[in-house]
Amino acid sequence: MLQKIPFVAISVLLVAQMSLPVFANNLTATVVSLGDGDTIRVRTGNKTVTVRLACIDAPEMKQNPWGQQSSARLKQLLPGGQAITLRSVETDKYKRLVAEIYVGNRSINVNMVQEGQAIVYRQYLKGCPESRDSLLQGENTAKQQRLAFWSQANPVMPWDFRHRTTQKTTSQPIQPQQQNNCDPAYPDFCIPKNSPDLDCRDISQRRFKVLPPDPHGFDRDGDGIGCEK
Repeated sequence: MLQKIPFVAISVLLVAQMSLPVFANNLTATVVSLGDGDTIRVRTGNKTVTVRLACIDAPEMKQNPWGQQSSARLKQLLPGGQAITLRSVETDKYKRLVAEIYVGNRSINVNMVQEGQAIVYRQYLKGCPESRDSLLQGENTAKQQRLAFWSQANPVMPWDFRHRTTQKTTSQPIQPQQQNNCDPAYPDFCIPKNSPDLDCRDISQRRFKVLPPDPHGFDRDGDGIGCEK
């Protein structure tokens, strides 16, 4: 019996290891709120953080009705109070945690793509090597079945939609804030109110004045200057 104990112990250890999470950089969290179809707020430990779903891009809220549908579906999958696991990919330059989100063993990122509620963000697909095939296969199936976003005859990709909006915004000359349609948070130039969410990469201006509430989050360090780098 004494000679069998090490073998039994090793067998038990191997089974235990097989049941452990695959990823070493997992975080447990609880959903607090939803931003849109690819952004949520979560509580992990004693912090509340913004999470950008890795490797996917959801339609913008201005892309009616696809953006609203994507947001509504993500809210169904991740209601407030839902316990989740995050596989952290990186922290982006806007201080958002970029991650894959799991409920049990199910990837919500893959789920959104399979249902046609989000698109594979190929530019950043290297961040999800374990899910890469599932994401691409899921998108291909959603396209073939013309699900949700793919039911359109000529769908505009979210990144193209943002780029077009940015071109319209940045093609305008710098104008005073007396114009009613300009967002007062950015007095140095005109960004139309209720524009889709923009990042610094979406605009040509740099080091401009930013006033609260900074709806696009250009001033990440809170010093009143937007897009400093």
